[in-house]
Amino acid sequence: MSEPSIVVANREHLWWLLTEASQLEHMILCQYLFAEFSLKDGVEDGLTVEQAEAVASWRKVLHDIAVEEMLHLALVANLMAAIGAAPTFGRPNFPTRSGYFPDGFRMELLPFGEQALRHFLYLERPEGMQEEDVRRFEPAAPIRDLLDPAELMPRGQQYSTIGHLYRGLEEGLRALSARLGERAVFVGSPQAQATPELFRWPQLIAVTDLDSALAAIEVIIEQGEGSRGDWRTAHYGRFLTIWQEYGELRRRDPDFDPARPTRATYLRQPFDLADPQPLLTDPAARRVAELATLSYELVLHFLTRFFTHTDENEEQLGLLIGGAIGLMAQVLGPLATALSALPAGPGSEGRTAGFAFEMYYAMSNFVPWREPSWALLYERMAVLVERCEDARRAGDAPEQVASAGQWAARFAGLLLPHVPPELLPTR
Repeated sequence: MSEPSIVVANREHLWWLLTEASQLEHMILCQYLFAEFSLKDGVEDGLTVEQAEAVASWRKVLHDIAVEEMLHLALVANLMAAIGAAPTFGRPNFPTRSGYFPDGFRMELLPFGEQALRHFLYLERPEGMQEEDVRRFEPAAPIRDLLDPAELMPRGQQYSTIGHLYRGLEEGLRALSARLGERAVFVGSPQAQATPELFRWPQLIAVTDLDSALAAIEVIIEQGEGSRGDWRTAHYGRFLTIWQEYGELRRRDPDFDPARPTRATYLRQPFDLADPQPLLTDPAARRVAELATLSYELVLHFLTRFFTHTDENEEQLGLLIGGAIGLMAQVLGPLATALSALPAGPGSEGRTAGFAFEMYYAMSNFVPWREPSWALLYERMAVLVERCEDARRAGDAPEQVASAGQWAARFAGLLLPHVPPELLPTR
């Protein structure tokens, strides 16, 4: 069956599609991180030496793919900035099954295992490849109506794979540039671009014209589904290898389970979901989850400020990127991993707590001016330092909490010189 063409007849159509691409990349990234955080930790978690080696290898692959998804998110942000749009890191809460995305795209946080791997293979499948999602993700929403090119207002369009979406963006950029002229399409300032020098990602492409935009899209497609059908080293091929290795270990030991019984649990009912979600009830787990959620909010604030910066200098831009990456690696990741070993509490008996990547509002963390934005970053980082210390003093916190507090204090110290004294808290 031929796939419907994606329509890009004006800038707003393009803007809508790039925003949806950003949300998809963000949510896919979170799913991979959740699976990584759920993995058991060696023989201490009941694995044999052989199983522990396999799990360590899978953890690295999941982490590496998640890092590439972060790159994809940055590339989409560059594409948005290049056409004059403000990149956004807002998204709906998990799970999304209501047709928020096209039919066939379901987003849910699953611990590592058969269901998660089948879901990942489905998400990353190349165009034209038949792959079934897990049964819990069977289509539940109608197919989106085709967009008429004459429609001035944008709306969601139908695509069956991520590759299909990006091919549509590719063709849309070509068509729009041919009709309006490249300079009229790529109106964004080059200073708004994330560069490989700042991010230390050689594959990050600053988008300033049609050629660089197409090159950025090609990087996303090559890493995800593979270059024009060559998927062996792409995300799909790497997940397929894990699937085969996992199946072999399960065949030899049917009781082998590489993941903790993690369940995505929330501090409170998400504001944008009608169905009740499992809530964290264990006090120690709630304290750790609150710290992880606060650090996740700060990561998004750092990224938003970078991609919407105004008169920041090179040092400040580097600090924004270093803060986002450092928080992910040194605070959020360790806290979320520690959380997966804690009981979720009454109501989730037999399950451990899973970091739900909670969004508390249609979060953009966008503050238009530099000085108040940096003041808010410092203020929130100081709260994280204080709450880490409170959790540590409670006496039941995992060891990762003390380390998270030390790193947060370090980041706060780096932010402090860039905040005008009159904007600092008085206490």
